[in-house]
Amino acid sequence: MSWIILFLAGLLEIGWAVGLKYTDGFRQFWPTLATVTAMALSVWLLGLSMRTLPLGTAYAIWTGIGTVGTVIFGIMVFGEPASMARIGCIALIAAGIGGLKLVT
Repeated sequence: MSWIILFLAGLLEIGWAVGLKYTDGFRQFWPTLATVTAMALSVWLLGLSMRTLPLGTAYAIWTGIGTVGTVIFGIMVFGEPASMARIGCIALIAAGIGGLKLVT
């Protein structure tokens, strides 16, 4: 169950990272409210997952999911660059996430 909770926390991290783009420097009320809510829920779920998962593993996977997901979202929605080097680096992060899951 902790892995599912951690995965959900990672998805919420993607949500708040993307949400920051829409807050216009925290001047837009609804996007700001949604972003801050996603932040709080993400950290809360991360904390719940750490009841049984090691700190370093949980935190690394949480940030990794957020990083990979946010980059993919940026490429697909905002038209950010998708160079081979960038994709390769993201693949390395994803491999690290998978490796940590396998050894924990």
